Amino acid sequence: ISVSKVLPLVCLLSHATAARVWRTVTTWSPVAAAFNARVHRRLDLFHQNVGLFGVPELSSVGGFEVVQDRALQETQQLVEQACRCPPGVQTVEIFDKLSDSLCRVADMADFIKVAHPDPSYREASERTCINIGTMVERLNTNVDLCKSLKDLLDNEEIFSKLDPETRRVAELFLFDFEISGIHLDKKKRKEAVNLNVKLLDLSNQFLMSCHMPNRIEKRALPEHIHQHFTKDGNYIQIGGLNADAPDDLVREVAYKVFLYPNENVMHILEELLSCRDKLARLVGYESYAHRALKGTMAKSPEAVMSFLQQITDKLSDRNSPLLYRRIKPGLNLPLGVIRAERFNIEPSLYSPYFSLGACMEGLNGLFTQLYGVSLLAEQPSVGEVWSEDVPNFISNVTCHFALLLQAVVHETEGLLGYIYCDFFYRPDKPHQDCHFTIRGGRQLEDGQYQLPIVVLMLNLPHPTQSAPTLLSPGMMENLFHEMGHAMHSMLGRTRYQHVTGTRCVTDFAEVPSILMEYFATDYRVISQFARHYQTGQPLPQSMVARLCESKKVCGAADTQLQVFYAIMDQVYHGKPQNRSTTDIMIDMQKKYYGLPYVTNTAWQLRFSHLVGYGAKYYSYLMSRAVASMVWKQCFYKDPLNRETGERYRREMLAHGGGKEPMLMVEGMLQKRPSIEDFVNALVSDLEPDFETFIMDSEG
Repeated sequence: ISVSKVLPLVCLLSHATAARVWRTVTTWSPVAAAFNARVHRRLDLFHQNVGLFGVPELSSVGGFEVVQDRALQETQQLVEQACRCPPGVQTVEIFDKLSDSLCRVADMADFIKVAHPDPSYREASERTCINIGTMVERLNTNVDLCKSLKDLLDNEEIFSKLDPETRRVAELFLFDFEISGIHLDKKKRKEAVNLNVKLLDLSNQFLMSCHMPNRIEKRALPEHIHQHFTKDGNYIQIGGLNADAPDDLVREVAYKVFLYPNENVMHILEELLSCRDKLARLVGYESYAHRALKGTMAKSPEAVMSFLQQITDKLSDRNSPLLYRRIKPGLNLPLGVIRAERFNIEPSLYSPYFSLGACMEGLNGLFTQLYGVSLLAEQPSVGEVWSEDVPNFISNVTCHFALLLQAVVHETEGLLGYIYCDFFYRPDKPHQDCHFTIRGGRQLEDGQYQLPIVVLMLNLPHPTQSAPTLLSPGMMENLFHEMGHAMHSMLGRTRYQHVTGTRCVTDFAEVPSILMEYFATDYRVISQFARHYQTGQPLPQSMVARLCESKKVCGAADTQLQVFYAIMDQVYHGKPQNRSTTDIMIDMQKKYYGLPYVTNTAWQLRFSHLVGYGAKYYSYLMSRAVASMVWKQCFYKDPLNRETGERYRREMLAHGGGKEPMLMVEGMLQKRPSIEDFVNALVSDLEPDFETFIMDSEG
């Protein structure tokens, strides 16, 4: 049994009852108008509090213990039922009910613990995550429970008659048992459980520390840059890299202060890696990477390293000083810090065309044309979201505003699911865009379908008195990316919750979201929604072309940076080395990255993906390669083709993790791609007009 950890976060936006829209444009769709409207909190004294996400118990913080205990009690009943059940499809159905019962509580708590504005809710949900996680680890070493599943898989006559999805789900459940050490003796199984419980705590500690700001005395910084950071008495708090700031010094200060080493966090990370290695070896794997990669598209660390090395070799001809020539002399910092320097575009010129409402209208139109699906704005019930309890968002540092969306097929075939949008403004925590699954979809006994619930969480600018929320090109692309995850869950129609939507292998999970980035930079798509929020004028095609070409400036170096991160992830989770994570990082940076290490920095202590993507960070590159191939072969000629969209939905989105990923890719591409195909797809994205654009921009 595995409680799914689904990447990214979704948001809750409150529907305005008395809305004033900041524009002269009068042709926005209802969805666009809802997002471009000024939010007024509603005072409702006549309706009962339905609780967060419609869970009545969560109308108060004490409700977490209630829903947790109920899930644990139901778990015990289902375990007893599974152990009594004769081998057959019912065995898999009971296991999936067991997974659903735990995931519905754990996944919801996983979101609330990082997003709720009330510390008491965050603390209660964190305790719930730990308690449910502990139960999961115990179940994964329950011999009797495993035997009931193994009896099914060992019975060839019965197992062969099951449908392909049921067989795959049964095998995935057995895999969860195997990697948890079910084959060990009682003493070692207990040790495995203890290691897993310890890992839950260490992972939580590391994740919390990744986002904690660092402080520096005001007097240590030039006064003219103080305004770019949060002030705390005699100190300046720096909670991010400020990579998009136009001022060189702001980016340099943010980089050096935010990434300054913390000995306590260093110890947490090293203990986390050591604990993972002990667990992997205990259950019979050569390393944690070998354990983590079994079952993925890549299958093994050796295949991952071959993939990454081939990319490095392909990029070697491109890693010339030309890639870094836009760095100003003396600014000896990594590429991410000079992002604003290299793009050669002014984001503020684009933002008026990318109001939040316009972007949501664009997504709605895209989904309607590709899949026959529309988004409808719905008024949240009292207590369903927490935005009503947050102070006025214009003056508050943290603002949440929530809108409940319904994804509806043609408005006649019924609901597909619910998307909560948690869009907020956190200047102290930039670039924390992500997606969460709150409830997975599955077929119910009465023939109905359990509708999925997801949350999109994005850090977006707050609206002003004169303008709605305006997105930079990068924010717009992030919105499309995260909505790709959401629609993966919405359009999945698997029989089992265990493999619904994004609950698939990690190196396939990013394909739908990365594919959405290609739509977000295609003028044929952008032209349908990018309109000036005041005049209604469309975004000029020349500006879109300039935006697309700007992404190729230092594109090879960006890919090289991702390769470096992925290799570092593999080394950290490979054979243990008798040296610090910083020493390892410095050594790997010299070998695989074209810019030098900055003294007294430790970026790995801010690399939160080491928790959720441990030994799997290469997945972004693998998924990007697949998405590139799907885009070029299937969508490039006609990105809004309904027939192609339906085929993509049928071949890839509908199955979630219920079908072997390479079979889904093969079904869409009509060929089985090789590692070389993946590498070529990645590199080819960097080629068109690359050097020409740099020469033009230098001239």
